[in-house]
Amino acid sequence: MNEKIYKTMLTVGGLSIAMGVVAVVVGVTIGVGSIVGGAALLKRKSDVTF
Repeated sequence: MNEKIYKTMLTVGGLSIAMGVVAVVVGVTIGVGSIVGGAALLKRKSDVTF
C-alpha cells in the first residue's frame, strides 16, 4: 500500500517539476519577444503617425 502512494507521489512530483520548467521557459520566451518587439517599435518611433 505504501509503495503505491510513494510511486504516485513520485510521478506527481516529477510532473510538477516538468510543468514548472515549461512555465519558466514560456515566460522567458514571451518576455524576450516583448522586449524585442518594444525595441523595434522604439527604433521606428518616428515613422508612426496617428
